[in-house]
Amino acid sequence: MPRTALARIPKETVDQIIHHADIVEVVGDFVSLKRKGQNMWACCPFHHEKSPSFSVAPAKGLYKCFGCGKAGGVVQFIMDIEGTSYVEALKYLAKKYGIDVEEEEKTPEQQLAQNDKDSQYIVSNWAKDHYHRLLLNTDEGQGIGLSYLRQRGLNQTTIKTFELGYSLDQWDDLLKSATAAGFEQKYLEKTGLIIRRDDDQGQDTGRRYDRFRGRVMFPIHNVSGRVIGFGARTLKPNDKSAKYLNSPESDIYHKSDVLYGLYQGRQAIRSEELCYLVEGYLDVLSLHQGDIKNVVASSGTSLTDGQIRLLKRYTDNVTVLYDGDAAGIRASLRGIDMLLEGGLNVRVVLFPDGDDPDSYIRKVGDQRFREHLEGASQDFIQFKTELVSREAAHDPVKKAEAIRDVLQSIAKVPDPIKRQVFLQQTSQSFGIDEQVLITEYNKLVRNASQKAPGGQSSSGGAGGSASNSAQPRASNQSASSPRQLSPEEEAEALMYGASPDDLMGGGGDLTTLTREDLEPVPDVLQQCERELVRLLVLYAAQPLSPDVAVAQYLLAQLEETPLRTPIYADVLHVCQQEMEQGRWPEVRTLIQHSRSDIRALIGDLATERYELSPNWTTHQIYVPRELDLIQEACDNAILRLKKEIVQRELNSLQKELRDARDPAVVDKILEALMLYKRLDNELAAHLGTVIPRNVG
Repeated sequence: MPRTALARIPKETVDQIIHHADIVEVVGDFVSLKRKGQNMWACCPFHHEKSPSFSVAPAKGLYKCFGCGKAGGVVQFIMDIEGTSYVEALKYLAKKYGIDVEEEEKTPEQQLAQNDKDSQYIVSNWAKDHYHRLLLNTDEGQGIGLSYLRQRGLNQTTIKTFELGYSLDQWDDLLKSATAAGFEQKYLEKTGLIIRRDDDQGQDTGRRYDRFRGRVMFPIHNVSGRVIGFGARTLKPNDKSAKYLNSPESDIYHKSDVLYGLYQGRQAIRSEELCYLVEGYLDVLSLHQGDIKNVVASSGTSLTDGQIRLLKRYTDNVTVLYDGDAAGIRASLRGIDMLLEGGLNVRVVLFPDGDDPDSYIRKVGDQRFREHLEGASQDFIQFKTELVSREAAHDPVKKAEAIRDVLQSIAKVPDPIKRQVFLQQTSQSFGIDEQVLITEYNKLVRNASQKAPGGQSSSGGAGGSASNSAQPRASNQSASSPRQLSPEEEAEALMYGASPDDLMGGGGDLTTLTREDLEPVPDVLQQCERELVRLLVLYAAQPLSPDVAVAQYLLAQLEETPLRTPIYADVLHVCQQEMEQGRWPEVRTLIQHSRSDIRALIGDLATERYELSPNWTTHQIYVPRELDLIQEACDNAILRLKKEIVQRELNSLQKELRDARDPAVVDKILEALMLYKRLDNELAAHLGTVIPRNVG
């Protein structure tokens, strides 16, 4: 990062950013959200899952994953997804919503706290701008880099959209320019922009040089548009180095989790509900320029699980665009099996021999290219069946192997209905009885299960058999390991009185559990304080009477009863500050607090996994909501807290009584015990928790 003084964002600007940032819009840039009830749902972007457990509550301005526990507001989401600091997350949102950020200088202590990742993002963005300027404003850039791009048919709009650049054919142009701009060498090294020169013994010589020299530069963006690395193509006719050179892995660049062009094409992918998958940078650029923007590239590498999960965030449908090279097609089949295993619907388009997507669209034009995409598209299983059957023509042994090869791909499909359809199609294509295929398929599945660790299938789809009978297969699960309930089944079980123990697999002998096996009993005082803070945060402005709202009532009740748990006391103080400034404490505001522990707590307090079904109202069944009983909820929360405090005083007094020896002290303790016991009984009576003494 530059050595010049860093800065912080004024509070007024922070408030403006948070006010304008729409959490549905922001999260929607990274995952496809679908409305269910009042909230929006998607598969979590922070961990791998097949059923959506990631919820966004627009009214509260927060998100929560009920699978991995991630939660927070719009700023926290950017921090989590980008792995960046609070300030950099605010800058990202400010840029998205066109808000100017006038920064104030940081203290030396604040400068030291600058996030290391942020510094790598900053220097990568600077390098992108540097390369772009060299392409457009230098003789070498224009004469070599720009002329090459125009020769490949790229116009100025495409060059600007993808921020293409050029690196001068010099050993240290970037190093010198970055140093002059105030950037530290360690961040240039960490991002791979410069390379350390070692001697023959592997010792640092102190010399550094540019990684990219005399190359057209393709900045690689993450899904939020931040530059994380570079691809670079050499233009030297006799260059013995690699034709394409990429940034090395770094804290911000993980090649296996990146798809080139996804940032520029993500909205089109979502709206078209389809993504075209190509191999190279120029394929993406040419198609994007031809108004086919829902396209990404694996950048010449084999597909990875991370890239497939990234695609799955935006669409379930992928069409792979192949050139006509048979060897290349064969090499790519495993990657397509991985797409199937990831639950994606996969189609294939072939181009004539000698053409790739880039050359073909330049040859035939945009319209005819689109027509080819529509006319030549075929389902992958059908494509693979035709491919292997041609190769195995008139050879029974090869044909048998070809059938098994296709069945291996079908086994990758997680959806049992799709598997059954594919088996029917394969039966017709090869002219083999479907039952024979089903038998062979189930044999493959069993073999895969036996080879995999723990007896589980090695593929996502191979765990399920195909059958045309009603007889179920024996389960792989043991009796002591019941299957996990779905969220819907769990909700239904809880509604009808099941306990958490029942849902965890129940029926086990609790007497065999040790103390270490059991969860610690939660502190009752903390639970009471947490409930008060929850009511305050969720219902602050809700009126209890014409003149008194929940926040005013609870804060008044707590004036003489300070909270003892630090985090709850801090949240209470923040709410008091909001009230003093004439504002109601709101989840939407509190979730943006600069302290991460407060953001996490607010996110946890304000999210619920299940919503009351509208069917209750449809069937005219009235189910009271907490809001309908808010006065009672507030009273009970206050009473329970006071009762717990009184019980703690009673326990303390009883301990003092056991240790007391002076009669005067004993009398004083007994007097206090009687007072607190009377208070305890009164509170219990109000709460309806008086337990009658056993008689006889």
